[in-house]
Amino acid sequence: MDILSLIGLIFGVGALLFGQHLEGGQVASLLNGPAAVIVLGGSMGAIMLQAPVPTFIRALNMLIWILRPPLLAGDEAIEKLVSWSNIARKEGLLGLEAVSETEPDAFARKGLQLLVDGSEPEVMRNILEVEVDAKEHHDMQSARMFESMGGYTPTIGIIGAVMGLIQVMNNLADPSNLGHGIAVAFVATIYGVGAANLLLIPMANKLKSHVMSQSQFRMMIIEGIVSIAEGENPRNIETKLQGYLH
Repeated sequence: MDILSLIGLIFGVGALLFGQHLEGGQVASLLNGPAAVIVLGGSMGAIMLQAPVPTFIRALNMLIWILRPPLLAGDEAIEKLVSWSNIARKEGLLGLEAVSETEPDAFARKGLQLLVDGSEPEVMRNILEVEVDAKEHHDMQSARMFESMGGYTPTIGIIGAVMGLIQVMNNLADPSNLGHGIAVAFVATIYGVGAANLLLIPMANKLKSHVMSQSQFRMMIIEGIVSIAEGENPRNIETKLQGYLH
């Protein structure tokens, strides 16, 4: 659980609501159904138009990372790589075949298979780096979807404000309806700007940070596997890979 994300969300929204209370306003006055429909529905429609289906689906799947980041056990991965290096020194690269069949991580399993097949170190590095780059690109595109959505919501909030003012102008002869139209106008703007700066853009930046951490983790795996292929000393491999954890 990423407790900092939860605290940040509560602190940010709470500061707005508390500020509204300190100014003498009613918190309930910030709740407006039509404004929410305009801003959230309009922004969702815009992002659906922008994003390809795989990117959109991946972005939704990545949302859980805001509160539960992907687990990257760096120390455990280094221990594995050192143990694989010891096996390779004692039994040869073919001794890793049984390990590759039971390795749960698909990326590490692919690297082990390349080792067992006797691929050249640079060939292995190139193959694995292509996969890392492709994965990073796809996940970055998904994370940037929320960043783009954060760019749309303030503008759509302004559209909602204009729509509310149109409602006001159409009901100048009926003062009882003026308050509702003005409320939609101003609350839609708050929803648009608030959603962008308190939720969507921070979420995008946090997701991009997790994507980069995953890429760094996989680059550590690549370095370890290539070092095994080059016959480096297990102790030297461990020392080298420890640098990725700082």
